[in-house]
Amino acid sequence: MAAPYELIYYVGVPGRGEHIRLALEEAGAEYTDTASLPMDKCREFVTSYLTPGPGNPPYYAPPLFKHGDLVISQTSNILMYLGSKLGLAGANQNDEYRVNALALTALDGLSNEVHDSHHPIAVELYYEDQREESKRRCQEWIKTRLPKHLGYWERALASDEGGNWLLGKTFTYADLVLFQCLDGCKFAFPKAMSQAKESGKYNRVFRLWEDVKARPNVAAYLASEKRQKYDWGIYRYYPDNDVLAE
Repeated sequence: MAAPYELIYYVGVPGRGEHIRLALEEAGAEYTDTASLPMDKCREFVTSYLTPGPGNPPYYAPPLFKHGDLVISQTSNILMYLGSKLGLAGANQNDEYRVNALALTALDGLSNEVHDSHHPIAVELYYEDQREESKRRCQEWIKTRLPKHLGYWERALASDEGGNWLLGKTFTYADLVLFQCLDGCKFAFPKAMSQAKESGKYNRVFRLWEDVKARPNVAAYLASEKRQKYDWGIYRYYPDNDVLAE
């Protein structure tokens, strides 16, 4: 019997583990997820993997992914491992590196930067302790960084290979990562993202979001109780931070 896929991540928020869930769900793969456990049991399980073991340095943070005797960390690293196994890493030689680069770019600009928008001074400080700095950061991010990121993805999707995906006609996990990043931004900045969509400058980008959302396995997952709700994780909605670009 093949070893099961095991996702190790906190319960209560989509977080960085969501990109891995989407890949597994899209592929129809069977897996276990510690996010299905009660909060205390989940944290106990995750913490056990963050403690140094014989011959191994500790993992820094989840998500972690276990497959047989292998345990690996970092979202993009896990996706790169899973990509070829799930048929989501491209169809040509060396596509896996192109797909990984696209996923990393999406995570850098539309995940990490968004998280820092509500924690611009320090992660350890509550949002309420840096509210004004966060508002200023979001104003600048929406004005300058969001158009830059969306503009890049619009160009990336204008492929001469045909098709609506980042690798033309070939669907990969990079499309899922970009979908999740866009979806999170739509939650965190609904007015700003609506303005961007209505501008007509990023039609391919928003079409990708719609097309991924409509894929049968993804749609079924999004409608299920397994889909974690946005709340206090990477993507947070603060009305003061959702401003319109000038």
